[in-house]
Amino acid sequence: MSVSETPGGKNPTLHQSDLPLPLLRKGKVRDVYEAGPEMLLMVASDRVSAFDVVLPQPIPFKGEVLTQITAWWLSKLEDSMDHHLISVTPEEILERVPELRGAEEQWARRSMLVKRTDPILVECVVRGYISGSAWKEYKTQGTLAGEALPEGLVESGRLEPAIFSPATKAEEGDHDENITFDAVVEFLGPDLAHDLRHRAMEIYAFGARTAEERGIILADTKFEFGTMPDGAVLLIDEVMTPDSSRFWPREHYETGRGQASLDKQPIRDYLDGLSDWDKKPPPPDLPPEVVKASADRYLEIFRRLTGIGLEAYIPPRFG
Repeated sequence: MSVSETPGGKNPTLHQSDLPLPLLRKGKVRDVYEAGPEMLLMVASDRVSAFDVVLPQPIPFKGEVLTQITAWWLSKLEDSMDHHLISVTPEEILERVPELRGAEEQWARRSMLVKRTDPILVECVVRGYISGSAWKEYKTQGTLAGEALPEGLVESGRLEPAIFSPATKAEEGDHDENITFDAVVEFLGPDLAHDLRHRAMEIYAFGARTAEERGIILADTKFEFGTMPDGAVLLIDEVMTPDSSRFWPREHYETGRGQASLDKQPIRDYLDGLSDWDKKPPPPDLPPEVVKASADRYLEIFRRLTGIGLEAYIPPRFG
């Protein structure tokens, strides 16, 4: 376990957890523990990756922001979309998983207690604006996942209507790969493929409207889904967070160029400016000013979306 103090001695920063539960897997950001036969504990650390490499320095508040933004969105979607989240409230989690008592500094407010599902191995990406890997392919080929898009699109331009742009769910260390909807149909079958597309488009439309009301553009986002033993499909993992989405401040938006994102953009910009790193392990250290700038971005998107500062936010209860 590595827990360090952020400036001011408050809000411990978690790089790696070590909890008295069986560790199921460790991802770039999340440590996932078994919490009984039907539940998982997903601990969002403050680790940060760029170019698929985990960096040495954690970003203060990052794990808490990811967890609480997901809970905030799911509380708004609860009446319209089934999901896996049981609780993010420390008291409720302790009631269900008493083994965690005494280790709160590692997991409280940064963890989701969730129903255990069988993940569907397709990333359900929805793009309302053309950016990132989609723009790179379009710029050179006029396509996305090999399928033609309309002529005359510009970087960061709005897509009317938004498009469902699925991707493979890559193994750790690999890149997701954009695929066609027909490939999803072939992989999952037509009924499940159409169901996932409908769910993803519906959630994105709600998220984009909500963000727009707050002066934010939700350019794109990705969703994950899983199935229960009875076949029920649930929305799982993080939802419309700065790690799974591109949030652009509307006041700075301008087509024809890349945008200032409310996420780890300061880290990407810094690393892109290094001439002596080949984007492969081992990664370089991040300067303190880059770590702070990134933490500020995460806190800003939380405040702008919820209207509340992270330190004053009271997590919603579910069920």
